[in-house]
Amino acid sequence: MEVDKEPESNTVTMRKALLIVNCIILSIGNCGSPLMTRLYFIHGGQRVWFSSWLQTGAWPIILLPIASAYFHRSRNRPSSQNKLFLMKPPLFLAATVIGILTGFDNYLYVYGISRLPVSTSSLIIASQLAFTAGFAFVLVKQKFTSYSINAVFLLTIGAGVLAMHTSGDRPANESDREYVLGFLMTLGAAALYGFILPLVELTYKKAKQEISYAIVMEIQMVMCLFATGVCTIGMLVNNDFKVIPREAREYELGETKYYVIAIFTAITCQCFFLGAIGVIFCASSLLSGIIITVLLPITEILAVIFYKESFHAEKGVALALSLWGFLSYFYGEIKESKKNKPAFPTEMASVSNRQGTV
Repeated sequence: MEVDKEPESNTVTMRKALLIVNCIILSIGNCGSPLMTRLYFIHGGQRVWFSSWLQTGAWPIILLPIASAYFHRSRNRPSSQNKLFLMKPPLFLAATVIGILTGFDNYLYVYGISRLPVSTSSLIIASQLAFTAGFAFVLVKQKFTSYSINAVFLLTIGAGVLAMHTSGDRPANESDREYVLGFLMTLGAAALYGFILPLVELTYKKAKQEISYAIVMEIQMVMCLFATGVCTIGMLVNNDFKVIPREAREYELGETKYYVIAIFTAITCQCFFLGAIGVIFCASSLLSGIIITVLLPITEILAVIFYKESFHAEKGVALALSLWGFLSYFYGEIKESKKNKPAFPTEMASVSNRQGTV
């Protein structure tokens, strides 16, 4: 009996460690990507499709951990049975569809960032949790408690408070129409990504093969590849490839810093996407949405410090409601975990079976 408990204990420990690593990666991406994206626009950048392309353009980075996992498997498997890519066609097709949706979501998100201060856009993105919860209920039968419902309600009200006072922090030389359009596009991005997160979880559940973390990285790579393809088409139609060299030369911070900002934007955005789907693999799409929301205050503070953005009363109310909603959700999760604690080892045992292909 003790022999059986030891592997279960090791699996739980590895699972928690993997979740922590993905939370750190998600934190870096979630806080860094909007700041880097906004930095591009503040100092003279104007290409929305190019900035959208940067959100997923660093997808080749994923090849490094995929190759590392391949060589790790080579130690335990004959070369004839080991493959660099483990994903089967149905899973590849699902990742392709999600990637195309992600490409359009990138455009909506970046358009909003180009028009709104980071502190405002981050608060609007917090409403993503409400969309994630709703779609998770429909797609993956996510169970709700009074605490999670309260959290969704508070986050929705927080976004509504901002919607009623949309002109308080409108950037100079920007019309009310452009600002409102930026607000609506950001809200649309939150809704679409709130749909994408449960869709990824549904893909894991419906996959006709075991889902290991190596396959999670492959899904991430395919998603970002096709999202980048969507944005590349947008860049071609918008003539961005012809304009970028001139824009770099005329950039306020200089040509070198223009490309440095572009590179770091791509890297931080890749951290966001990899961390988000990693958390879904380790836990759920709803937890991924919750973590994105809880990082909101950090992004708010960094935007106020580095970009000298205003923080008026409406933002304070929206932030307080968002934090209240987050605390409500986690309090409910803690209570539920205590009720379901006996079932936890069984769940972890089933996870260990899924990780057998790593």
